[in-house]
Amino acid sequence: MFLDLDGKRCVVVGGGEVANRKARKLLQARARVVVVSPEVRPELASMALEVHERPYEPGDLEGAFLVFATTDRREVNAAVAREAQERGIPVNVADNPPEGDFALPSTLRRGHLQVAVSTGGASPTLARRVRKELEDAFGPEWAGIVEELSRARKSGRKAEAEMEEVVEGCLSRLRG
Repeated sequence: MFLDLDGKRCVVVGGGEVANRKARKLLQARARVVVVSPEVRPELASMALEVHERPYEPGDLEGAFLVFATTDRREVNAAVAREAQERGIPVNVADNPPEGDFALPSTLRRGHLQVAVSTGGASPTLARRVRKELEDAFGPEWAGIVEELSRARKSGRKAEAEMEEVVEGCLSRLRG
């Protein structure tokens, strides 16, 4: 999912490794991360803008733009999903993806280039493995290519033709 999360309040209910991963991605997108969980890993607590070390309570999603239900308790994740849906807030439910509104892809970033791999929530592990395989094919040089194309576009130049040889060279590695 490609959304502008800059400054938007995103609530993560849960304090474990899955919550940690979600919070990291949200911070990369410059979201305002709020964590609600009775136990919060120190790394997660240091990342979040706001931490509520207590069980989830109805009302915790007030003002949220996105919600992530990542606890290891089915009944809590279900309650979070219900509240989010009642409030019209998109929710991702880690232990039961069909209960939520969206699944997050595994994303490879090279500057402004983003390559997303998704299994629609069926297997996040598989999506991560496929993304890892793509990392060598999309090396750091792609960040520079996209940056140059962006500068050209902003200045009104048609850089695609100028950059065609460089882009084709990079793409040829994908084809083997």
